[in-house]
Amino acid sequence: MRNIAFTEILSKIHALPSWPAVVMQLLGSIGQSNADINQLSAMVSKDQALSAKALHLANSSFYGMQRKVTTMPQALSILGLNSLRTLITAAAVIDRFPTKDHGGFDFQIFWRHSIATAVCARLIAKRVDINPESAFMAGLLHDIGRLVLVTGFPEQYQAAMQYRTKHDCTMLEAERAILSYDHTAAGQVLAEHWRFPPAIQMAIAGHHVPDQQWSGGLTNLVQVADAMAHALDLSADEDELVPPFSSHAWNSLNLDQQTVLQVLSETELQFNEMCQILATQVD
Repeated sequence: MRNIAFTEILSKIHALPSWPAVVMQLLGSIGQSNADINQLSAMVSKDQALSAKALHLANSSFYGMQRKVTTMPQALSILGLNSLRTLITAAAVIDRFPTKDHGGFDFQIFWRHSIATAVCARLIAKRVDINPESAFMAGLLHDIGRLVLVTGFPEQYQAAMQYRTKHDCTMLEAERAILSYDHTAAGQVLAEHWRFPPAIQMAIAGHHVPDQQWSGGLTNLVQVADAMAHALDLSADEDELVPPFSSHAWNSLNLDQQTVLQVLSETELQFNEMCQILATQVD
């Protein structure tokens, strides 16, 4: 089984479908204080699938509205531009990749864990003064490089999964052994190609090595959220392994026992509803 070249990874990334116009508009509004909210609301309203997700979120238990939200302007006023942007971008990311079988890779397990990590990361972020929407997106994308590898190089990735079983190692080690590149490298390149902020790119690249000096607060948060999501086993993966907590990442967040228990409990409560909002295939 030959190793893959980095140029091949780039080629697979550049061949992915382009973003819908509404997503491009929303991503372009990041950091703009004068973004036309009414125009963005009108654009989202034209996309039935995305507007349905936005309305679902606005009516979800996350916001506890006393009356039903039925229009996009109402939803936008409740969610705010940042939450709406995160939701629609997350839905678009999930739609970028096929869900058909690729050599035994389970997309349902993948997205369930990614969403669990995103929900957990957002809950932690609210308690440690990190932007919750950035945390949610970084959590959702932390393993996205796996989809680049499994859809672009299915035979090699199947061999990597077999290598992991045979050698009883982590998937990261198996990827490096068989493909020469791992999902953190592929994920960082994809996030850069999609023009996500540098902090999210760094979190994707470094969530397995948060002890590195260049790691930032978002990287540390994602490492902890990833481990906590694995511990909750919300992905329903029979081969679930809880990665060790990085003492550096854990100490940097300064979470007490009561806060951790609250985050774990709230993650479980919010997980299924977020799965239903973002993607029916992970129900």
